[in-house]
Amino acid sequence: MANETLARRYAQAVFDLAKESGKIAEIGSDLRTAWDAMQEDDGVVRFFVAPVIDRNEKQKVLLDAFNGKIEELALHTLLLLVRKRRERILPELLRQYAVLERASRGEEPLIVSSAHKLPRKELDDLVAALSKMYGKKFDVEERVDPSLLGGVRIRMGDVSIDGTVAGKLNELMRTLQTR
Repeated sequence: MANETLARRYAQAVFDLAKESGKIAEIGSDLRTAWDAMQEDDGVVRFFVAPVIDRNEKQKVLLDAFNGKIEELALHTLLLLVRKRRERILPELLRQYAVLERASRGEEPLIVSSAHKLPRKELDDLVAALSKMYGKKFDVEERVDPSLLGGVRIRMGDVSIDGTVAGKLNELMRTLQTR
């Protein structure tokens, strides 16, 4: 929770600066790109978050890897995290930044989970129906989870609608156990 609060503060500060520069999407994309690049190798992530590695060495590596390749604000955000020994909050900072980014577009997160990838038209029709029903624009994240067996699970903020086979089986099991 402490990391979430801290990450939210950093994300808000970076978001405000990105908004001032008119580069909200670019900064978010560059931060995600940098983190994705680091995650391609576990050794790089361990290097980035290791508290025993000298900060100057980490900053030099970050500058060598990303200087001129990502927006200056994104690069300085990474360098600031290293200077303040806050490298571990980067994933949560990215999540918080994405929340701010969606909110600035007037969108809410919508997670659609299914056992198999839904056909594009089916997903678009589902999102259109939910948008009409709730009067909201959604930022859709599609997830495939074979353990759902069939059907669709929808998550909008605190609202969850479970129309999956796995959900129905769990419900049936709970009903049978209470008898």
